[in-house]
Amino acid sequence: MSSQFKTIALIGKHKNPDIVAPLLSLGQYLEDRNLEVLLDSLTAATMAETRYPAMTIEDIGQYADLAIVLGGDGTMLNIARKLAPFKVPLVGINQGRLGFLTDLSIDTMFETLGSMLDGQYVTERRMLLYVEVARDDVAYDALALNDVAVNRGVGGNMIEFEVRINGEYVYLLRSDGLIVATPTGSTAYALSAGGPILHPSLDLITLVPVSPHTLSNRPIVVGPDAIVEILMHRTAVARVHSDSHSHFDLQENDKVVVRRSPHTVTLLHASNHSYYRMLREKLGWSGLPRNLA
Repeated sequence: MSSQFKTIALIGKHKNPDIVAPLLSLGQYLEDRNLEVLLDSLTAATMAETRYPAMTIEDIGQYADLAIVLGGDGTMLNIARKLAPFKVPLVGINQGRLGFLTDLSIDTMFETLGSMLDGQYVTERRMLLYVEVARDDVAYDALALNDVAVNRGVGGNMIEFEVRINGEYVYLLRSDGLIVATPTGSTAYALSAGGPILHPSLDLITLVPVSPHTLSNRPIVVGPDAIVEILMHRTAVARVHSDSHSHFDLQENDKVVVRRSPHTVTLLHASNHSYYRMLREKLGWSGLPRNLA
């Protein structure tokens, strides 16, 4: 059966030699299906030699019909942000325990990918956040698939900041920080801070305080068009983080502005993918009822 994906990029976890053998096997498998294979240049640098063209992520965004990411959720987060502007769909393969984003097993990847390349898959679009820090101008900006977090620095005291939504004052918060999360990020840092789990099909934004001074400060869920403004009053070496990846040191009177990005991330899953089954497995919830076991 002919695949709609003719050119496929392979991207592995950075500086991880363990991905070389499975990536080469995967490349051969795709070639045997008469598909063109590209390789991320940073992944290619891990290999002694390869016959596949090595490209930057930006070039992959221009030429690839599909990107297969071999690694963990952290690798997928990084690649998803970079490829989002190019609308390249992503498939995640995990070497160890299956992740929330990398949900295909390396042990069964050929069988599963074969079915997906034959058209048997489900598509999921995930929203992204865009964050910018306004000082005199825009001092910092980034995309986030999981969350944007404002946190106190290591060893610092509580920070204090004002929160506004769509220009309306909400509260003055003294805490260790605030997480502004997507539904994808609701099972990450926001979950550990007591936030709700949101189904990834929703376009919603969650605000989750981190160890607030006042216990009545609870998580708030707002609509996708909400603009969240965080005005720093007392920073104590505070930082803003995007997906716990890029960060920027904040000063008093900085304004952190978070809104939905116009870009989205497209994830492809096997046709039997179940979000709730994945939650059961990842979060250790009780198993199937007896009549379904």
